[in-house]
Amino acid sequence: MKQVVLGIDGLTLEQLVTVARQGAKVKISSDAAKRISAARKLVEQWIRQGKTIYGVTTGFGALSDVAISKKDTARLQENILRSHAAGVGDPLDAETVRAAMALRIKDLARGHSGIRLKTARHLIRLLNKGVVPVVPAKGSVGASGDLAPLAHLALVLIGEGEAFYKGKRLSGRQALAGAGLESIALEAAEGLALVNGTQVMTALGALAVFDAGRLSKLTDIAAAMSLEVLMGSRTEFSPRIQRVRPHPGQAAAADNMARMTQASEIITSHKDCSRIQDAYTLRCSPQVHGASKDAIGYCRQVVETEMNSSTNNPLIFHEEGDFLLGGNFHGQPVALAMDFLAIALAELADISERRIERLVNPKLSGLPAFLVSDGGLNSGFMITQYTAAALVSENKVLSHPASVDSIPTSANKEDHVSMGTIAARKCREVADNATHVIAIELLCAAQALDLFTNLKPGDGTLAAYHVIREHISHLDADRFLAKDVAAMAALMRSSQLLDAVEKKIGPLQ
Repeated sequence: MKQVVLGIDGLTLEQLVTVARQGAKVKISSDAAKRISAARKLVEQWIRQGKTIYGVTTGFGALSDVAISKKDTARLQENILRSHAAGVGDPLDAETVRAAMALRIKDLARGHSGIRLKTARHLIRLLNKGVVPVVPAKGSVGASGDLAPLAHLALVLIGEGEAFYKGKRLSGRQALAGAGLESIALEAAEGLALVNGTQVMTALGALAVFDAGRLSKLTDIAAAMSLEVLMGSRTEFSPRIQRVRPHPGQAAAADNMARMTQASEIITSHKDCSRIQDAYTLRCSPQVHGASKDAIGYCRQVVETEMNSSTNNPLIFHEEGDFLLGGNFHGQPVALAMDFLAIALAELADISERRIERLVNPKLSGLPAFLVSDGGLNSGFMITQYTAAALVSENKVLSHPASVDSIPTSANKEDHVSMGTIAARKCREVADNATHVIAIELLCAAQALDLFTNLKPGDGTLAAYHVIREHISHLDADRFLAKDVAAMAALMRSSQLLDAVEKKIGPLQ
């Protein structure tokens, strides 16, 4: 597997996902190494000169007016990790922590933190060796960055805290020893450089955005399959309709579904029927799906900008030979984007659940009740619609924006915070719920397609149907449906379903 090179700019969402989920290793560019060393020389020079530098020769937050002696500067940096590691709750999953580690290294590689090159490389070795710090999910208010979770992450560098290594939860020192690594002693500025940033919320957000992009395409597949079996029309996908309301996402969704249903004998079979118009969940699917696509695109832009930013305070500018105190650690851009993304994903699930209802309701579909034979004895897909409804309602609660809240911290020194990490965690939950709702729609649509034995579906929908049936059989009689839903969600996450459709009709937008 190729290494991902981390430098000043250029880290993509796809590269970050390979590190987080596929175990790709990282290294820093030679230019990044030079920038880190140049900034470090300045920090060491300023310490010798007795210069007052926030967080280096002073305390933190409301304690910034407390001077720290030269002999205590190293101890101060270890103390910040210990005191700030005050998170609670279940640990973040390994992929999120790996993403956060990669993003923390990326921030350091930009050369504005003042950390030693030795320390940055030690964090790289930790990531590349597969050591995953135990990082409690809760405790960040999103400014000054992700202090608590990043402190838990960084504690392992000095042999403290806890980490997962080869499936075992160990002390930081044990995890380092197992990976053949030693602890490191921090020097001036380094503790602050490790904890002051937005990398946890950005890691959560990046994975959510990546999954959202894929889920958006899968939602188009589900809608196209549902439209066919519900005897819908392809008219709503006409390019002429999209041209007179030229939102990019709307045009993309319409094009996706038009290509998937191309050459559908099912749709052709009822082109002269008496129905005037389809229900909104079919007819307006390009408009609804498209709005979410545009939102996902905006959120991706925000996240990739944050991935390639410097979020420390102070920021060292070695070219000018000085430092500036500012607020790049404030998570407001990510917070707003994650709240927006949660709403966009909730809407994909919302419209999907209404299509599920049309599929299982014989008065709306004209199909057997709950898509099963011998109804009454068999309940078929009845309760999957309940599950979808529950998930959609839960998403409505989770879509309340976290970013509209703020609680002052650090004795009112930090008097406006973003709650960006809460927004990102909620967004991941909404994405997971939406995935399961779309999985249920795909199961129901495939079950309905089984009834059209003499008519060929569209090229794309048929490709999706074949993948589903390779892994999940037709429901002849009631069985343990949670297993089917889980299998369908796994197919979606593995990209097998999307890959099969794109191989048949070309890339979806």
